[in-house]
Amino acid sequence: DSFDILGDGVKELLVGRDDGMIEIYAFESADEPVLRHDYALSESIASIQGGCVGKDGYDEIIAATYSGWLTGLTTEPVHREGGSGEELKLSQEMQNKISSLRNELEHLQIKVLQEREKYQQSSQSSTAVSSVPAFSVNEKFTLNKDDASYSLILEVQTAIDNVLVQSDVPVDLLDVDKNSAVVSFSSCDSE
Repeated sequence: DSFDILGDGVKELLVGRDDGMIEIYAFESADEPVLRHDYALSESIASIQGGCVGKDGYDEIIAATYSGWLTGLTTEPVHREGGSGEELKLSQEMQNKISSLRNELEHLQIKVLQEREKYQQSSQSSTAVSSVPAFSVNEKFTLNKDDASYSLILEVQTAIDNVLVQSDVPVDLLDVDKNSAVVSFSSCDSE
């Protein structure tokens, strides 16, 4: 998207990437755009948009992720500093918002407990049928021309415990910044 998120009168380029990076590029005097800010999410970005969503006077970037989460980045200051010994006083609007969020959280916790108990009862009945849920897998296997390597990206809407890669030829695995996996090698039986 293009949007004036920096408030300088010139639209910036908002980029959401498959690796979860949100980047803001500004067009200054140089011919090339300049990276001004970036933010990393834990999953790929499906869509990105700039605008005023939450509070008048504060522009925001809204990003939709692969699993359907909406993430917002705002220009509204989130920290307030008080003097020594001075108590931070919240406005009535902010107190109402906090109270509303607490009530919503309590309601959701009760709903989760009810659904969990309902599931427990149905799974212990004599007519219960077990099935493996179907997951939509977002996968990409792309060639990186710069270093002649392939990048394998797997995303699924649940935790990934293990990924097994089997190959007929020797494979070197390269570590990347966002990788939190523990790699284990084992030789393959030729039969």
